[in-house]
Amino acid sequence: VATDLPEKTETVLYCDMTPEQATTYEEAKSFYRNLILDHIERDGMAKSQIVVLQGLTKLRQIANHPRLVDASYEGDSGKLDDVRMRLEIAINEGHKVLIFSQFIKHLAVVRQYLDEKQVTYAYLDGSSTDRPEQVARFQTDETVQIFLISLKAGGLGHNLTAADYVFLLDPWWNPAIEAQAIDRAHRIGQQKPVFTYKFITKNSVEEKILALQRGKQRLADELVTTEESFIKSLTKEDVLALLD
Repeated sequence: VATDLPEKTETVLYCDMTPEQATTYEEAKSFYRNLILDHIERDGMAKSQIVVLQGLTKLRQIANHPRLVDASYEGDSGKLDDVRMRLEIAINEGHKVLIFSQFIKHLAVVRQYLDEKQVTYAYLDGSSTDRPEQVARFQTDETVQIFLISLKAGGLGHNLTAADYVFLLDPWWNPAIEAQAIDRAHRIGQQKPVFTYKFITKNSVEEKILALQRGKQRLADELVTTEESFIKSLTKEDVLALLD
């Protein structure tokens, strides 16, 4: 049946950090690199997984937007600039867009922008109690062109074939979950080609995670990669490469 579906096109978009964002990122990277290496030297790789995960998560958040880790940050984010530009084009051309992120705080940054622009959107995260209503609004209301969805809330079960664009705001440990998210739109009932844009911040841990995932594809194929299993699969050399 899948062969009857319209085409789907996936594009990776590499985003430059703003100068202020890059400074924030480099400072955090230096701090976590020292912290993580101290832990690994003292306790070994196996006992350092929590601090590795914490450090990588912080760097991933800054790569999205420093406001995710510091509410007082006044500067911009290169990725948000690119997302806004793509979003404005999609809206003006009449497309419907699913926007996925792992981080509710990242969705909040996009929400703030949409609110300022007075753009109507549907929204779903793990705490939402009105899932069917939000899905129905997006599917049936022409004025609702945007659906913001947290990964944990939206990866499974929702039929969102009104969308023909999918924005993945951050790369996920498990590419299979990413594929499930895209398939909310690319499934039976979809009449249009589906375009997916995956936003990756250049010279950041995001770009390096992507490279590692490709290298560990066999691993990803053999087990469902959670954050924990991804971190467990890392060698000291992998960690050094991520924090390079």
